[in-house]
Amino acid sequence: MPWTNRALEGDGLKGIKLLVMDVDGVLTKGEIAIISDGTEMRLFNSQDGVGLMVAHQAGLQTAIITGRATEAVRKRAEEVKITHIVMGTFSKLQPLLELCEKLGLSPKEVAYVGDDVPDIPPMKRVGFAVAVANAVDEVKRAAHYITERAGGEGAVREVIELILRSQGKWEKAVGEFIGDLNWHEGL
Repeated sequence: MPWTNRALEGDGLKGIKLLVMDVDGVLTKGEIAIISDGTEMRLFNSQDGVGLMVAHQAGLQTAIITGRATEAVRKRAEEVKITHIVMGTFSKLQPLLELCEKLGLSPKEVAYVGDDVPDIPPMKRVGFAVAVANAVDEVKRAAHYITERAGGEGAVREVIELILRSQGKWEKAVGEFIGDLNWHEGL
């Protein structure tokens, strides 16, 4: 795995309580289809969706901060139990800090997943900054961790597994989610 030394400082991932993500290029491949009536269409990864619901089951709070405001993003967030949504801002640091204050968290208790330059300011403040594999070089340089998977292709699921496994919560949360606490035996 492409860890850097900065990802292992302090408590590592054990203290992460909130996962914040960009949408376009992180939860999607970054492509936006605009239909002739002006509505937008995005394709989301189903494994990311299951990972987000398992994160919810494990008590890991989730949030999106995205530059575009669309009903498709709102609907997907609701489906996969993303608990906090901030849309329509490319200036992402202030919404992140406001969310931390609202939840009583330090930015060091936050993981942030990004792919492009608007994600750099919040990445520089959080405890675990993640760049997806297809992120721009500047974002990769700001990251503690670079995913093996690309945005929209399971990168968020990869990050969720990493956090929950480090916290010893993955197997139990998956078992509770699928209704089989012994699901992992013999694997």
